[in-house]
Amino acid sequence: MYSLRRNVARLCQTAGYRLQSTLVIAEHDNKNVALITLNAITAAKKLGGDVSCLVAGSNCANVVNELSKAAGVNKILIADSEALVGFLPECLAPVVLAIHNQFKFTHIVAGASAQSKSLLPRVAAKLDVSPISDIIEVKAPDTFVRSIYAGNALMTLKSKDPVKVITVRGTNFEAASLEGGNTSSEDVAVTDLPVGLSAFIGQELSKSDRPELTAAKTVISGGRGMKSGENFQLLYTLADKLSAAVGASRAAVDAGFVPNDMQVGQTGKIVAPELYIAVGISGAIQHLAGMKDSKTIVAINKDPEAPIFQVADFGLVADLFKAVPEMIEKL
Repeated sequence: MYSLRRNVARLCQTAGYRLQSTLVIAEHDNKNVALITLNAITAAKKLGGDVSCLVAGSNCANVVNELSKAAGVNKILIADSEALVGFLPECLAPVVLAIHNQFKFTHIVAGASAQSKSLLPRVAAKLDVSPISDIIEVKAPDTFVRSIYAGNALMTLKSKDPVKVITVRGTNFEAASLEGGNTSSEDVAVTDLPVGLSAFIGQELSKSDRPELTAAKTVISGGRGMKSGENFQLLYTLADKLSAAVGASRAAVDAGFVPNDMQVGQTGKIVAPELYIAVGISGAIQHLAGMKDSKTIVAINKDPEAPIFQVADFGLVADLFKAVPEMIEKL
């Protein structure tokens, strides 16, 4: 009798595992898949069960072709409509909800980005569940780890909601490979979208030949110690030598030295490059939360008591306006 009960329990567990199904919301520019979506796919595979990707946009066939090669993705759902130009959350949320009502997913996942932060809370509210934001580890289909208190503590969270709506911190999951897959695709209807709530007028995107901040292997960031936006040219020159991306602390952004899309920190971008060089950055908790997972951290600051030296692997106590030009000259 005990053996029978044990086998039944195992069968139920296996059946439950197979019933797991995850929808990954792909982020893209209608041409290429964003790296953070590949990180989200890796997290989705750890949940178990089938993984589907939603590609919603306008004229996004190239994105579908790219994602069809992703290993571990079972199906691609395509919502292609002119009504989805600009990826407005007011229009995307009804699409996600309609697809969920059709397929009854147990998990809805996206990378932690500006787009998902405006979209998934809407979806969670409509489903009457609590969103689970910025997870860094999957322990079980209902159990996740996320950082709290600016990264100073980790919380293990177990959700009893029937649908788990999750955003994933990209730096904590490897990017899924875009090789070896041969995924089928299916069109989904885009109907009953709200009219008049908002309209996409246009966008102005910063362009740079340097690597994108969250994907770069080397990042150089400047802080309040740079004293002015003009002085960031030193970091740009050094970055070009090292094929690096350039970031900034919140203090530098608030001072108007650089635009806010360069901000690294709890309220900016989370990065985890192989090499992070902090120049003129004191090391406030807000900034450390965005870069402390970097493989190697180098700090340059004239204040030997600066908190940044507590997390740095290598520290240089020096005037940055002398140290950085010397580095550029030697490179």
